[in-house]
Amino acid sequence: MKIIALLFCLAASLHLQAEPVVLTVSAAASLRVPLDALKTEFEKANPDVSVVYNFGSSGSLQQQIFNGAPVDVFISAAARQMDELEKAGLIVPGSRFVLLGNSLVLIAPAGSQGIQGFGDLASVRTLAIGEPKSVPAGMYAMDILGYFGLVEAMSGRMVYAKDVRQVLVYVESGNAEAGIVYGSDAVGSKAVRFVAVAPADSHKKVEYPAAIVRSSAHAAEAARYLGFLRSESASALFKSAGFVTTAAP
Repeated sequence: MKIIALLFCLAASLHLQAEPVVLTVSAAASLRVPLDALKTEFEKANPDVSVVYNFGSSGSLQQQIFNGAPVDVFISAAARQMDELEKAGLIVPGSRFVLLGNSLVLIAPAGSQGIQGFGDLASVRTLAIGEPKSVPAGMYAMDILGYFGLVEAMSGRMVYAKDVRQVLVYVESGNAEAGIVYGSDAVGSKAVRFVAVAPADSHKKVEYPAAIVRSSAHAAEAARYLGFLRSESASALFKSAGFVTTAAP
């Protein structure tokens, strides 16, 4: 009986060792579609790792990390959130790099004919943008409105969303007459009409920095995951989703 019990314990131990490492990736909401698509490919090539995503606004995700949330990888939609984590010593030194770029675009509900450019925004009753204090897309949107001299004109007409994906939903449903989202969001929706691309000099450069969180207990697996996101196959998928690939392996 003792031998059987010993063998049972040994088998249980081997089973536990075979369980994949769970890697928690906190990423900007605008990355949901491509990262979901890449999850299967990564896990197939790395059966010892299971990826769990936590999507949200970059500001909210940053605050979660500040508060000690168990996160292995952080991918922000702007440099500011990553800068603050780096200053606080909360990311692994040398692990940070710019993974992607993006554009900002003006959208309206599919079938609408009202606005034809940013200059027409003063005529709309509702403009959806991300909450500027926590959503990088909202911060960029305010830059764009300032560039076109529309901040005062749009006062009281803006609907603030918790993340850029919610901005898209507001416009898709017709609850907002227009919205400012990333180009990658407009690419993936048939319920909105693409209106115009914001001039490159109308807002801060859109960059998606990625890094390993210092408290991660799985730094090696996190580095492997980030390396995969810089691979040719991942880059091709990001491009097809409307992103600009900037990282080199």
